[in-house]
Amino acid sequence: MGIQVVRRYLPYLRPYWRLVAISGLTGLASLIAATAIPLVIKAVIDGPVARRRAGELPPYLALLLGLAAAEFALTLARRHTSGLASYAMEADMRSDFYAHLQSLQVGFHDNWQSGQLLSRCVGDINTIRRYIGFGLVFMIIMLATFAAVLVMLVRLDVWLALLTTVAAVPVVWLADRFYRDYRSVARRVQDQQGDVTTVIEEMATGVRVIKAFGRSEDMLRQFEGEAGALRDLNLEAIRIRAGLWTLLVYIPNLNLAAVLLVGGYSVVHGQLSIGGLVAFISYLFMLNGPMDALGWILGMGEEARTASDRLDEVRDTAPDIVDQPGAVAIGESAGRVRFEGVGFRYPGSEEWILRGVDLELEPGETVALVGRTGSGKTTLASLLPRLYDVSEGRITLDGHDIRELTLSSLRGQLGVAFEDPILFSASVRENLLMGRPDAAEEVIERAIDVAQAGFVRELPWGLDTRVGEQGYSLSGGQRQRLALARAVLGRPQVLVLDDPLSSVDVHTEALIEQALASVLKGVTALLVVHRPSTLALADRVALIEDGAIAAVGTHHDLMASNPVYRALLSQAAEEAAS
Repeated sequence: MGIQVVRRYLPYLRPYWRLVAISGLTGLASLIAATAIPLVIKAVIDGPVARRRAGELPPYLALLLGLAAAEFALTLARRHTSGLASYAMEADMRSDFYAHLQSLQVGFHDNWQSGQLLSRCVGDINTIRRYIGFGLVFMIIMLATFAAVLVMLVRLDVWLALLTTVAAVPVVWLADRFYRDYRSVARRVQDQQGDVTTVIEEMATGVRVIKAFGRSEDMLRQFEGEAGALRDLNLEAIRIRAGLWTLLVYIPNLNLAAVLLVGGYSVVHGQLSIGGLVAFISYLFMLNGPMDALGWILGMGEEARTASDRLDEVRDTAPDIVDQPGAVAIGESAGRVRFEGVGFRYPGSEEWILRGVDLELEPGETVALVGRTGSGKTTLASLLPRLYDVSEGRITLDGHDIRELTLSSLRGQLGVAFEDPILFSASVRENLLMGRPDAAEEVIERAIDVAQAGFVRELPWGLDTRVGEQGYSLSGGQRQRLALARAVLGRPQVLVLDDPLSSVDVHTEALIEQALASVLKGVTALLVVHRPSTLALADRVALIEDGAIAAVGTHHDLMASNPVYRALLSQAAEEAAS
């Protein structure tokens, strides 16, 4: 039961071995104290009670109270130390899982529902922590209790001990049957929890769209359907567990009746003392608690095994975009960028998004990418910071293949702003410092001015104002300006801007472009452009058609020589005017 869980996740307890050792020793000492209590009871019944000597009772009473107090204190210490160790282990597991998620390429996250990842990071790790920190500990204590009690039962009466052992045989059969029935439903419950989490997460992030289109009732019905499916699966799991637990309670009661019958016969015939029979029954009562908890532990073990399988689906995914052996850290970059025969297609797809792209950006040059929707502009821009890796060809920075540079040094040379500005549930300052955490205050103020984001100074707490989840407390244009300020913060040597002005008004756009013109001096920039006005920032323009560079030149040259370029800009101008 849960062997693979223990093998894979028990090492997380190694840093806390002292707490584990204390928990084990106190648990053993507590078991010794509990095992001694029925012997004291036997001594009381066969001694002072049988001889009717009340004066001999106080020492026994004091001993019983002492053993009970010791068991209480030791059990408390065991639970406290095991709790400390298990929660520390859970924190380490969650940190490692989060770090692994961060290391995985963007393509991985494109194909996974965020709710499924969230349920693994929170629910499944918690399930494993409960099993290793409590279920596994309780299982060890239960087995130790069974062993200790069996030894004491044999000492008291061999035949009664044999009778009790025979009664345990059905428990083994029930456990095996439980595994077969519970394994499938446990996995389906946890997968369905991920689906429910996904629906909630999508509702929370898409609430504006849902309300704008009046789809609240539809989304409610969708949620009720997913929640209802989860309820049905949980009821099925409860039915399986309840069937096991009922039998686990019934079997000990049958065994107790048989012990009373056979033991009573032995007492009547002088083969066993009354104190011995009472002690024997007391030991049987010591097993009732573990027997009641056995079903809970078996269920927890199967849930932990399923949780481990779900976590392994993510943990066993190796990052595709990592530092290669021998990767070097680039120093201050000159900003020379070259795309050499670059092709890209998504893993598992036969369709080329980009093919045969050759483009060179001189140091300090600004090149704009223009093309129809779906032509590959954003994909090409995403290859430079290695959000994806090229499928063929290569991209170089100052003559170095970017795959031969360390990710940290490569991305340290870049400033990036996307068309869809992503802000975090943090303060304005924390969002701005995402890429340059050590930036000075004057650098922050300059970036704010460049992006025309001075509105942040008027917020209730200025730059320390929290912007809410994904920055939705701000307008689209405000979010885009903050994302642009974040990109230009610290004067990176290379800027990648994916239509960073699509959500700002024409007046603000003109001010930003004026400020950006000064920032782009001496900086190599790759701009994905949709608005014709933004082309004024570019030294050259690259026209992309069907994933390939169709033409490269100045804006005026392309306007004069390329009808596709003219038509494209004409259409964009009409859309902007409308």
